[in-house]
Amino acid sequence: MTHSRAAAGRLAVCPTPIGNLQDVTLRVLATVASADVVACEDTRRTGVLLARHGLTTPLVSLHEHNERARARELVARMRDGALVALLSDSGTPLVADPGFALVRACLQAGVPVEALPGPSAVITALVVSGLPAERWCFGGFLPRKQAALRALLGAASETLIAFESPRRVPATLQVLAELDPERPAAVCRELTKLHEEVRRGSAAELAAHYGAGSAHGPLRGEVVLVLGAAIAPPARTAEGAQALVELIDAGARPRRAAAVVSKLTGAPANELYRRATPGARQPGAGARR
Repeated sequence: MTHSRAAAGRLAVCPTPIGNLQDVTLRVLATVASADVVACEDTRRTGVLLARHGLTTPLVSLHEHNERARARELVARMRDGALVALLSDSGTPLVADPGFALVRACLQAGVPVEALPGPSAVITALVVSGLPAERWCFGGFLPRKQAALRALLGAASETLIAFESPRRVPATLQVLAELDPERPAAVCRELTKLHEEVRRGSAAELAAHYGAGSAHGPLRGEVVLVLGAAIAPPARTAEGAQALVELIDAGARPRRAAAVVSKLTGAPANELYRRATPGARQPGAGARR
C-alpha cells in the first residue's frame, strides 16, 4: 500500500508467534501487508513468517546493535507518511526484545504508536502455571551472578515470571530450593510448540527433577520460569531475627547485617531489624498526630 506524503505516518507494534506460526493474528497480517516497511530483529526469521502468508513487504533489521541509528531513519520516514510495522523474532516487541528506543523516538517526535494485541510467552506461561495471576512481575532474563539472583528471588513479593537459559535452569532451581524448598513454581518449556512441556511443583521437587544426573537428560528449548511469591514463614523470620541479634552482639552494623540475613532467609529486612532491635527508634516514632 502506498501512502501519500500528506498522510500521517505511524508505528504499528506487531506481536508474532512464540512457536506456532498459526498464532499470528489476522490484524497483524493486514497491518504488515499494508505497511511500507517492516522493522524486525532478524530479517531471515521474519521473512519465513511473511513468506508463509504470501507477504512481500520490504524488511529492515532493527536489533540491539543498530536500534538507535535505525530509529532516526524510521522516524524520518514515518514523519513523511510511512507506516512502519515493528516485529520481533517471537512474541511482543519491547518485552525482553528490541523496540524501546524506536517507540521512545516516535513519541518524542510526535509520531503515533499503535500496539496490536497478540502472542506473549510471559502471559502464556503465567496462565498455564497455575500460580496467582492477580499481581505479578516480569523479571526479564534472570541474573547470572548468584548474589543478584538470590536477591531477586528472595525479594519477589508477587508471582515472578522470568526467562532463563535451559542450561542454567537446574542451578537456578537449586538456588530457589535453598531459599524455600516449598515455594511453588512452574517450568514452561517450548510453549505452543510440538514438544511443549509445563512441569509444576515445589522448588525442591523441580530442582530434583532437573538436577545434575537427572535421567531426563539436559534441558533443551526456550524456557520461561514462573515462581510463586517469596513468603517467609514465621519460624524463619524468628530464626533470622535471632541470628541478627547474634551478629549485632558480635559488632555487626544492624542495618547492613539485617540486609544480609534477609537475603539468606527471605524474611523482610525491616521486620528482622524491628525484632532484633526492639529499643531502636522506628521511622515516625514519637511524631505528632
